[in-house]
Amino acid sequence: MLRCNCDNKETFQLKLEGDVDTDPIWCGECGVNITLQELPISRELKAELVEWVMIYDEWIDWSKDRLRPNGIELEEKHNKLGQQLTEKLKQELGAKYKVAFAPSLSARMYVGLDF
Repeated sequence: MLRCNCDNKETFQLKLEGDVDTDPIWCGECGVNITLQELPISRELKAELVEWVMIYDEWIDWSKDRLRPNGIELEEKHNKLGQQLTEKLKQELGAKYKVAFAPSLSARMYVGLDF
């Protein structure tokens, strides 16, 4: 059972979204972070998700608070991989869970592009 802050304290609505220093799975309703250990998925997929989230924000040079020269491309690559991982999650979790993907848009904010 996946615990969250929803009224029924259990969620079947999940969102894959990268963020700094946290697991990439969130309740799709209340937004609470769900640890990968709670998910009934393979170790291999958990490892892929950890690798994916570890490269989140590599398109930003935090020491200068600006986008890296190839930042848009790095973010697009990250988002493409995130979409692929979302499909793997859907397969492993089955029909019981609904899984959505929330792509990163931070690089576009740095350059002022429309979303």
